[in-house]
Amino acid sequence: MDIAALSVVMANSQVRSDASLAMMANIKNLMNQQGNQLTEMLSQSVADAPHPTLGKSVDIKL
Repeated sequence: MDIAALSVVMANSQVRSDASLAMMANIKNLMNQQGNQLTEMLSQSVADAPHPTLGKSVDIKL
């Protein structure tokens, strides 16, 4: 294999590696944002759940 072809192969390999690392960095940032948003959502006060049996039965007198 000649030097020019080897140089091209090595350059292409480096470009793929750099692109992969950049994509992983973007994914990491996105996951951090989503994790922070989830933590914020869970920490917000929520109204108490209604009584578990409320509305399950109806009293009828004939």
